[in-house]
Amino acid sequence: MSKLLNTIICGDCIEVLAKVAQPFADLIFADPPFNIGYKYDKYYDKVKKKNYVAWTKEWMSVCKNVLKPNGSFYVAIGDEYAANVKVIADELGLFMRNWIIWHYTFGQQTKSKFARAHTHIFYFVNDKNSFTFNDYAVRVPSDRQLIYNDRRANPKGKMPNDVWDEFPRVCGTFKERQCWHPCQMPESLLARIVAVSSNPGDCVLDPFTGSGTTPAVAYQLARNYVGIEISEKYVENTNTRLAELKKLSPHKAANSFLSPTELSELKRLSYDMKAPIKEIAADKNLLKLFANQLTVRMNNNKRYTPVEIVSALGDLGG
Repeated sequence: MSKLLNTIICGDCIEVLAKVAQPFADLIFADPPFNIGYKYDKYYDKVKKKNYVAWTKEWMSVCKNVLKPNGSFYVAIGDEYAANVKVIADELGLFMRNWIIWHYTFGQQTKSKFARAHTHIFYFVNDKNSFTFNDYAVRVPSDRQLIYNDRRANPKGKMPNDVWDEFPRVCGTFKERQCWHPCQMPESLLARIVAVSSNPGDCVLDPFTGSGTTPAVAYQLARNYVGIEISEKYVENTNTRLAELKKLSPHKAANSFLSPTELSELKRLSYDMKAPIKEIAADKNLLKLFANQLTVRMNNNKRYTPVEIVSALGDLGG
């Protein structure tokens, strides 16, 4: 399987993974077609319910077979089949740690019922007692720290809750938008999952690579990736997306105190905190909390000063 690391495989994930003899994935993120009529390049997204449920069990089964004993498995799905995914996961012996709701703006507008503005993301593990969960990588300052200056606050910040509203859908005007694919997950959302449920050097598998967001994020966070996609066009475009990323060789900004990895984490932290870079740089208290949270995120016992943070924020365009 090592020869397939950091490649995008063109094929049906059920057929591809059925040929793999041993578990290799530390983390699986799956965002399958929802069976609601999206127009994909090589897949008809509207089949009979019983056929879709049977297909879901097939692809989840082969994914389970290639998941390492301590691995994590995330599945994004719509309302129509969320319950089926949970039942199938139970049958496969997966343990659910969270039923996450991704709440976003730009939801589907309706006239005869409430507008839908969410997607379900299930978080399963193979072994409920042994798995990777880097809490430090996703902690953010709490309200006790940000608003109340409460000494009882945990200095390491708080864990995000299971309703994620920090991540808007990727609209056509966004810089990261891949216009050749009808449905795209935001990199910031995938970065949270990859950072918390895998370590540098681990392997992240996406059986429905689509627009290529999962391998793009895995690459940027120093993970290996394996992508599987049935469309030759999407495979080609994903490889182009990855090639463009790899051209941007990491470098330290001329005036920055921080490494490329630290700068990347700084940007991710500002997104998770829902605080614009300019706002952070202009607020002394927020800046202090931000510097402390970066120390927690990097998990390296290094202390960052407000001066270093302001300089780095400037490098990021603040």
